[in-house]
Amino acid sequence: MDSPLYSLGVAPNAWAVNAELADLTRPPEPSRTVILATETKNLRLDLTKSALIVIDMQNDFCHADGWLAHIGVDVSPTWQAIAPLQSLLPICRAAAIPIIWLNWGNRPDLLNISAGLRHVYNSTGTGVGLGDPLPKNNAPVLTKDSWAAQVIDELEQQPEDIKVDKYRMSGFWDTPLDSILKNLGKTTLFFAGVNVDQCVLATLMDANFLGYDCILVKDCAATTSPDYCWEATLYNVKQCFGFVSDTKSMLEAIEV
Repeated sequence: MDSPLYSLGVAPNAWAVNAELADLTRPPEPSRTVILATETKNLRLDLTKSALIVIDMQNDFCHADGWLAHIGVDVSPTWQAIAPLQSLLPICRAAAIPIIWLNWGNRPDLLNISAGLRHVYNSTGTGVGLGDPLPKNNAPVLTKDSWAAQVIDELEQQPEDIKVDKYRMSGFWDTPLDSILKNLGKTTLFFAGVNVDQCVLATLMDANFLGYDCILVKDCAATTSPDYCWEATLYNVKQCFGFVSDTKSMLEAIEV
């Protein structure tokens, strides 16, 4: 009698093993093909191979008591992404599309952050920069597990969601994001969050360079930068790095 096989790893990147055999065939999951409208062409894609990455929708970037607001940035444009995300997140979960919360969450000791990176956010050395306490609540700026780095209350996270801390504008540098996506068998990535011309674009570009299919969900993204930065981002995504769609098109595709 053959010994039973046991799953080893994360499906679909899992082996089936026993004492005599290691089955490396990795049977594929059943496809769930849909047609998604984008601003340049329709896409036929597989929801089974898709994931939604929500970037930096956290207190330091979006809240009136957060870091950007403290240094004088008008954070109200970031709120434009909240309602569309509130509509999209439950639909993605119902369709078994993983939600990945990619948040800036530094080590408290900042040992992996260079002087050049710190200078971007505290150019005089005397301001409130990475890891420094916010005057209103003493939360350390963009520090893992602090109020400053938490996702805003308006966006509900679920236990099955995946959380990844990042330490650069791109979420692929010095993080497990690429390994997680490969283990989950995800090749098509939807992007949302803030700031669309900075952390969202940098992560999307790196995803494109790594061979992922990239789709920006534009009404689920926003920026505190000038309008020309928004327009340039949309142009560059469509021209060079992927596709641009929106919540309405995604809901129509997923709910068919």
